[in-house]
Amino acid sequence: MSEKKKCGCGRSPTGNCVGWHSLSEEEYKEKEAEYEAKQADKKKD
Repeated sequence: MSEKKKCGCGRSPTGNCVGWHSLSEEEYKEKEAEYEAKQADKKKD
């Protein structure tokens, strides 16, 4: 069984590592905006 790694960098929106720690600040902001848009779409359904 594989457990998701906890994230300590503070960038993960879920608390589990999603690999965002290696992104530049600009890339991080883009990913964050995409994630938030997807979450908003899920709430509409």
